This record gives sequence, structure tokens and C-alpha cells, in this order.
Amino acid sequence: MDRTISSFLQHLIVEKGFSRNTSDAYRNDLGQFWDFLQNTTNGGNGNGNDSLNGSPNGGFIWSTVDINILNKYIEDLRVRKGYRDATTARKVASIKSFFGFLSENSIITEDPTESLGSPRVGRTLPKFLPEEDVSNLLDTAYKSGTNEGQRDAVIMELLYATGLRVGELVSLNIQDLDLSESYIRCMGKGSKERIVHLYPKALEELRRYLKQTRIALLGHRRSEQSLFVNHRGERLTRQWVWTILKTYAQKAGITQNITPHTLRHSFATHLLQNGASLRHVQELLGHSSISTTQVYTHLTNGYVQKEYAKSHPRA
Repeated sequence: MDRTISSFLQHLIVEKGFSRNTSDAYRNDLGQFWDFLQNTTNGGNGNGNDSLNGSPNGGFIWSTVDINILNKYIEDLRVRKGYRDATTARKVASIKSFFGFLSENSIITEDPTESLGSPRVGRTLPKFLPEEDVSNLLDTAYKSGTNEGQRDAVIMELLYATGLRVGELVSLNIQDLDLSESYIRCMGKGSKERIVHLYPKALEELRRYLKQTRIALLGHRRSEQSLFVNHRGERLTRQWVWTILKTYAQKAGITQNITPHTLRHSFATHLLQNGASLRHVQELLGHSSISTTQVYTHLTNGYVQKEYAKSHPRA
């Protein structure tokens, strides 16, 4: 891959504080754009030896990319590859961020993406579970009676109790817990630290997991610092947690396709339905902008309307 793209990806992690997963998404998008350029332009020899100052040393000359090339790429994404608008819009956003980086570092003098259009994509409403489905899901896991089942139940309990992202959950270590004060310290997007609180049931089950289940799963790996471990005493992966959710959803008879993020959405929606303020939910979710949290208000509108109809004396 082109060296300047690699520098941009490093910039995202080191200076912007992006997670490895987000950086990998940018790598995929820009790698695809790079392959397109090599097949359609004569801007360079594609040997990846260009320097960050953009000197013509045989590497790709980014100033050769203009709005016509960019529009051809978007057409290629939508027509030849058949990507949906949401996917195309994400790839265009990655390219815009990259060219902004080129402009800021004086690698180009004019940014061709300033006039670049992008498919308009409506915001998809988050999917969440009704409270009774969440209870059914957790009860199913607790009833398994195995160490793995107890661990899985605690994982789902914490996802629902805290609104943690799955990446935040699997990154937790023992030292991130403060059980005496009923909270967990986690590292969110952009390396932003936040405190998430535990209700009594979650705290009780987490204590039981630490005293019994985790010790049994660790075996001889007593020095392991990961909070959640597999049967070999190793840190659980994101994919493992996804599998856990799907397995117990099926056992609980939940037909909705759910992911770890479904429990995060359920956490936020149920808090708002039960009277929490939007600012409070924003802080608990770790959203940098309240506009991101506002999407959950659309989910609660139907609930509010029902409560209005039930409670107003003339409704």
C-alpha cells in the first residue's frame, strides 16, 4: 500500500486516538481506492516510495487525483461493485478524511473532495430488545449451570447494566474494577476514559464470577489480568462475545437478530423510557456529541405517546 496512506493510518491511531478496528476500516476503504487508482491513473508508478512532503521521487503524485477521477470511483463502487448507499457513503467519508490530511500536510495544494458528493443516507434507528426479552435472555444463561454459562450471563448482564461496547468489555482488566464503589473504569473511543456504574444484581453476579467462575476458568494461568477469559484462561475476543449472544438468543427463543450492540441500544432506550435525561445517557454511553445520543429519542416516542394516552385525563 502507498506510504502516504500508511502515514495517514498511523496518524489516526497516534494523534487522533482512533481504535485499531476503526483504523482497519479506513485501511480497507483506502486500500480499495488505491487499487482503483493504480488501474485508472498515471499519477505514479505505484511503488509506494512517495514521501510525506509529496516530492516527485517516483512515488504516487496525489495532486493528479481530481474530481473526475473521484466521481469515476464512486460510479465504480455503486454500479460495477453494487455497493449500497450506506457503504458507498462510508468509503467516500474515508477518502475525504484522507485528502483533508493531505491538504493539512501540504502534500496537495487543493482538496478535490471539497466538491465531492456522497449518497444521502438516512440514519438507521438502533434495534433494541423489550425489557422482558432482556430478562429472558439473562435468565436462560444463568440457568445453564456451567462455568461458561455463568461467565456468559455476567457478560450479558454487564453489557445491559453499563451500555459498554463489546470492544470495551473484552478489553477490561481486573484493575479496572472498583466493586466497593460499584463502578468500572473503561477506555472508550478516542482513548477517552469513563466510569460506568453497576446496579446491585450486576455487582452481585460479578462478585460471584470473580470468586468462583473466573478462578475455575483460569486454571494455572493465575497471573492473567483479563476480566473475561475462555476455558483456556485466555482473554475473550469480540467474535466470541458475538457468538455467545446469538447462542443464548436462540436458546431463549428470541427471533430478532441481536448483537452485543443490541444490548447497548436496549440499555440506552430503557433508561430514557424510565425517565433518565438525554445528557445523563450521553455520558453513560461515552458519546462525544449529544446528537449521537438523540437518535434514541426516536425509539422512545411511541412509548411516550402510549404513556400520554394512558395518563392524560382527556386522552
